[in-house]
Amino acid sequence: MPNAGQKASGRTSVWLEGKVRRGGRAGGQPSGLDRDRITEVTVRLLDAEGLTKFSMRRLAAELNVTAMSVYWYVDTKDDLLELALDAAFGELELPDPEADEDWRDQLRTVAREYRGLLVRHPWVSPLAGTFLNIGPNSLALSRIVHRVIRKTGLPAHGITGAISAVFQFVYGFGTIEGHFIARSAQAGMTQEAYFRHAMTTATRAPGAAEILKENEEIMTARGGDTVEEMRDRDFTFALDLLIKGIEAMAAPA
Repeated sequence: MPNAGQKASGRTSVWLEGKVRRGGRAGGQPSGLDRDRITEVTVRLLDAEGLTKFSMRRLAAELNVTAMSVYWYVDTKDDLLELALDAAFGELELPDPEADEDWRDQLRTVAREYRGLLVRHPWVSPLAGTFLNIGPNSLALSRIVHRVIRKTGLPAHGITGAISAVFQFVYGFGTIEGHFIARSAQAGMTQEAYFRHAMTTATRAPGAAEILKENEEIMTARGGDTVEEMRDRDFTFALDLLIKGIEAMAAPA
């Protein structure tokens, strides 16, 4: 599931050592400020300005408080980013693994939800590879994914491999898609205009032009009138390939 990472500094997690329970309003602190409010504004700033521009000082300005006021509720910037990450995972609308629903449909639902999350919040993908991801929403996602994959009939030793195949694919696809959309916006172009610009630029490189020429038939067969439609077709087909692979591996078992 979302990559579990760890910084080399020896930092653990905001979800350990009782840190997450901290945050009631202290005497002298601004009214209307609490950990949930701080996390909500953090998510909004990350969406608007990106991970590299985010700072505690910038957050404090948005909240109209001093930077020290924020530190009453979180110990470090990393703690706050970890809280924001789990808050984003809380947006996912996940299926009930115990429901009488085919595992294929449930797996497609989770994959689409995760892809959408990565596209809406491009900052999620680098953070998901940085932190342990043991917040309640992240753990709920992991639990549901494991239960859905168990319904496939795969042997126990194949469960984690199937999860990796599907969700590392979704992670990569959604990350690249989110970055493409962000670059288009930064360039002040629609996705279609940016795509045409990129393809035109690529044809100026002799090696790239040759490859693009060889792939013209494939690109035509791909279909789709917009970049979004092309991506959706690729995502759906790739996910179906993975599901067929799971079916094939589960059948002998």
